[in-house]
Amino acid sequence: MNIKQHIPNFLTSLNVLCGVIAIFFALNARIDIAIWLIFAGAFFDFSDGFAARALKAYSDIGKELDSLADLISFGAAPAAIWSTIIKYQLTGSYAINFFQLTTLQQVLVLLPFIMVAFAALRLAKFNVDTRQTENFLGLTTTATGIFTAAFAYKFIESPEWFNWLSPVVILIVIGFFSIMLISEVPMFSLKFKNMKWAENKERFVLLFLAIVFIALLGVGGIAAVILYYIVISTAKWILGIK
Repeated sequence: MNIKQHIPNFLTSLNVLCGVIAIFFALNARIDIAIWLIFAGAFFDFSDGFAARALKAYSDIGKELDSLADLISFGAAPAAIWSTIIKYQLTGSYAINFFQLTTLQQVLVLLPFIMVAFAALRLAKFNVDTRQTENFLGLTTTATGIFTAAFAYKFIESPEWFNWLSPVVILIVIGFFSIMLISEVPMFSLKFKNMKWAENKERFVLLFLAIVFIALLGVGGIAAVILYYIVISTAKWILGIK
């Protein structure tokens, strides 16, 4: 048995584990822990691809496992975080029992999980779409998960910044990201194949902005970077710029 062929799948399995445990903590009033588990899942998501390329350990099982991991860590876990934040917005408590809520409140708390269905559609589309070999069509589930984790981190760290936030606003954000997941908007890949400016200028600009935003806003700055990524990609698509 060639052990190195199983290393990428092992890393992907760690991503799965991070996502499942993140869901558990998010639904049990500890979204602070869930946030870091999503970031850990993103690290393993990057690592499995890197390991597969470095070891030339590609497999059909690995492809399917990667999609399942992304659905859990960057679809279901973020939805659980949004759900818990909505519960807090409605009641002032992260820990209140779901069955103590009114019927309307229960519906609002459950609505974020609609995003999981869109994440599943996005991943299924990606697996059969031969147009997405170099760049992406629609927002990736990984970017969606990382945005949620970074936003939630800032929400916990600086709640005074979010007096404008309400369950309705959160649901609008979820609706926007759900649409972006299955959209046809071209989104450039964040992976560097070389260090040439001409071929990577968009990536270098994004990296520079990430450094600036993180320096100014801390971990929450990652959410601002992803918003920039979405806005610039959508604007180029609308204006027909390649």
